[in-house]
Amino acid sequence: MTKVLRSNGARLWASLMDMAQIGATPRGGVRRLALSDEDRRGRNLFAQWCREADMTVSVDEVGNLFARRPGSDAQAAPVLIGSHLDTQPEGGRFDGVYGVLAALELVRTLNDAQITTRKPLEIVSWTNEEGARFTPAMLGSAVFTGITPLHEALDKRDVDGITLAQALDSSGYRGTRAVTGMPVDAYFEAHIEQGPVLEAHGTTIGIVTGGQAIRWLDVAVSGMAAHAGTTPMPYRKDALFASAQMAAALEQIIARHAPLALVTIGQLDIANASRNTIAAQVKFSVDLRHPDDEQIDVLEREMREAFAQIAAERGVSVALSTYWNSPATPFDTSCVEQVADAVAQLGYSHERIVSGAGHDAIHLARYCPTAMVFIPCVDGLSHNEAEDALPGDVTCGADVLLNAVLARAGVTAAVPALA
Repeated sequence: MTKVLRSNGARLWASLMDMAQIGATPRGGVRRLALSDEDRRGRNLFAQWCREADMTVSVDEVGNLFARRPGSDAQAAPVLIGSHLDTQPEGGRFDGVYGVLAALELVRTLNDAQITTRKPLEIVSWTNEEGARFTPAMLGSAVFTGITPLHEALDKRDVDGITLAQALDSSGYRGTRAVTGMPVDAYFEAHIEQGPVLEAHGTTIGIVTGGQAIRWLDVAVSGMAAHAGTTPMPYRKDALFASAQMAAALEQIIARHAPLALVTIGQLDIANASRNTIAAQVKFSVDLRHPDDEQIDVLEREMREAFAQIAAERGVSVALSTYWNSPATPFDTSCVEQVADAVAQLGYSHERIVSGAGHDAIHLARYCPTAMVFIPCVDGLSHNEAEDALPGDVTCGADVLLNAVLARAGVTAAVPALA
């Protein structure tokens, strides 16, 4: 009989629900902004659970929280498993925290079975993955992998002017462990899909093959302020109407590149806004996504051309700048196949899928062999207080994570056969 290990789904679900009480919102969601008091309490609870599971807890210079389970080969590089505990302002109970607590359940299950892996295991909860308090997102893993210098990250400020360094100090989570240079054998992350595909297909597990390209741009449209009641329409240089036309043109561009191209305008600001003044300065954000780097270049080029034409026709000016660029990132073939083998051994329905969202795994994939496991979320909702997942899916994802990590880490003691 195939030797596989099963996690304790009831225990994992109870841990998820306990963690969801920290920062719980009236509508059933969670608010645990990075390095807030709620995040501190969530980190404290997770660290307590890890110590109770006989793990050694440490914190690095940017606040990434690690819990280590030794392997029989003390010299071997560890297999990292994790995600994040911080949430959106009106976030859900599973985004990020599922990956952290599924990793904890993995260790608890190994402890129950008295199994020792050859390679050490380290659970990691990354700092400021969401980017809801400090931007950009995935800041802790960016520093860990050398993408962002530590000093640059520590200088990031939230809307109240508090720096990341100050938030680390006030939360007690500015650690002393070196944030860069750690050897890593591989990284695995379990996550809810945050989209509707798996649920729509009736699929239990998404075998993630990589992450799509993400490009954030800032657009500034400059017109001329004038009186709303005395300036005829043909004489106006209205930055808002120009911006609206640009948004409509961008939607048409994306439609021509369906179904893989995606765009979102998530922020819009009218400077010195007044009911009876024509908008002179408008700024808005553009979030472009596509699985292919060349195609996202095409999208940006077509967008720039369309915006320039609209600006010329309306007598306004437009300036675009790139805020953040994350290239398409394929995951490691061997790690992906270890996930696929685990799914096959467990007999769960599955499909291969590209991650539409950014995850810490995207940064880690440029640093070490990496793979992800997706489970469905109800109605595809995430970054929403109504975010939900089914207990059975939560357990199945943890089972896949467990057996994929075991395959990577190696087993010193024999794994018991299924009854």
